[in-house]
Amino acid sequence: MATGLWGRLEQQDFRSRVRGTLLGSALGDALGAPAAGLSLAALREAHGPDGLTGPAPALGRRGRVTAATQLTLFTVDGLIRAHVRRDTGAWHPPTDIHHAYLRWAATQHDWGPDERRKDNGWLGHEEWLYARRVPHRACLTGFADDVLGTLDQPKNPTARDAAAASRSAPFGLLVGWEPALVLQLSVECAAQSHGHPTATLSAGAVAVIVHGLIRGESLDSTVQRTLGLLGARPGHQPVTDALQRAMAAVTHGSPGPAAVQALSPGGDGPEDAADALAVAVYCALVAEDVPQGLRLAVNHGGDSIAAGALCGALLGALHGETALPAAWLAELEGRAALLELADDFALELTQGPTLHSPTASAPGWLARYPRG
Repeated sequence: MATGLWGRLEQQDFRSRVRGTLLGSALGDALGAPAAGLSLAALREAHGPDGLTGPAPALGRRGRVTAATQLTLFTVDGLIRAHVRRDTGAWHPPTDIHHAYLRWAATQHDWGPDERRKDNGWLGHEEWLYARRVPHRACLTGFADDVLGTLDQPKNPTARDAAAASRSAPFGLLVGWEPALVLQLSVECAAQSHGHPTATLSAGAVAVIVHGLIRGESLDSTVQRTLGLLGARPGHQPVTDALQRAMAAVTHGSPGPAAVQALSPGGDGPEDAADALAVAVYCALVAEDVPQGLRLAVNHGGDSIAAGALCGALLGALHGETALPAAWLAELEGRAALLELADDFALELTQGPTLHSPTASAPGWLARYPRG
């Protein structure tokens, strides 16, 4: 999308939705963290008959985020750098995303920022990110070396959990791209750690749905478009079935834990990205407001972190940042960094040509997002 097409109101709306997507995802992540590994019965025993109704302590404090938010931040960082590097003629976003994930991997084993690394940028110097927050094993092994996983030769070909999907909402923020290209980029980048089609196509579905919401479409219509795009992909059936179950469940009685539990049974097998996607879409469809949708998304026996993060991203993209619960935001870990990165992403997409070009660039911007 050319800069000339962005009016002031369009830029304000876009920034609000970008902020909403990233903050909403982090809120859902933090809300779901205390439920990780718990059945619905255990969740109610620990937090009362209504389960989690608001932020609760997990990983040492209330509002603390997990690896899902960490990786989402690095996804955005990689997307910005891909746009910055485009001036050099080196245009291969999956490589830039992969380099960003390798920088995330360093936060999982280093004590703090390594000043010798010239490609850290500002995000790599955020000390609070240097902590392990229950990362999925496939993410740790997928980014344990410099080898780039591809769709032809993916990393962890049996990994079907929702960790790749949980970091993929930022691909949907590429509003100037066609939905099919958004899908392609997101599945390519998911394959860098998760090779199973259920994981890669769930990641692609998240990106395409967010993409439609950012453009101002309804959730129902963008899910229908996503189903059409997925239908041409090998191995799509579990993901398209999950989306169709979510859509059908909206008409089957009042929203509640029983409906959510039916979409993500939990405990019956390995964590499944399609189940988390179904829960997130259903809860976003039936939500009266953001807090209600997030509460529904995390109170079940499945992957509450992924379902919460995905539902939060969808609701944030749909309604923008002002719809998010202020009291929850006040306790959210990393809120300042999330806002800073969201605003930088909006700047890059709306004002990129004024920040860098093949002949001249703003030094401060290249210090934040190095081309190397």
